[in-house]
Amino acid sequence: MLFIIFIVFLITQRFTELYISKRNEKWLLSQGAIEYGREHYPYIVALHTLFILSLIAEYYLTGGQPVSYIFLLLFVLLLAFKYWVLSSLGLYWNTRIYRIPGAVAVRRGPYKLFKHPNYVDVVLEIAIIPLVFHLYYTAIIFSVLNAIMLSVRIKVENKVWAD
Repeated sequence: MLFIIFIVFLITQRFTELYISKRNEKWLLSQGAIEYGREHYPYIVALHTLFILSLIAEYYLTGGQPVSYIFLLLFVLLLAFKYWVLSSLGLYWNTRIYRIPGAVAVRRGPYKLFKHPNYVDVVLEIAIIPLVFHLYYTAIIFSVLNAIMLSVRIKVENKVWAD
């Protein structure tokens, strides 16, 4: 039952993020923002969709694993970190890469400490979420796939903000 609650929470969280992203996208476009990296975005959506499906499949294929409260606590801490990241970016946060011509990169919150805190959060989520239920295959496979995807995405984003 805890797994079902966790997955429903995770899916609800992801849809809420997409809603916020879409709302922010409207504002960004109204400010003249230009989208970059559009060609790789469908792969990101597929990766995250398959990640959730893999969580469900591995959980049921392994007969249901007990919860790891240590990793559950780490996940809750990651949620707090994610909120800090999103609130620091405000209307600039998006699941896509947008830049308003002439705008400078945000340098508040965790962005004062390092360059890509949002991606640090994503890397940790992809690794930690499966470990809440001892789903090691999902943790390993999607950590590798996510690393490949982020290597593409971060290159695009770095180029956008270097210009």
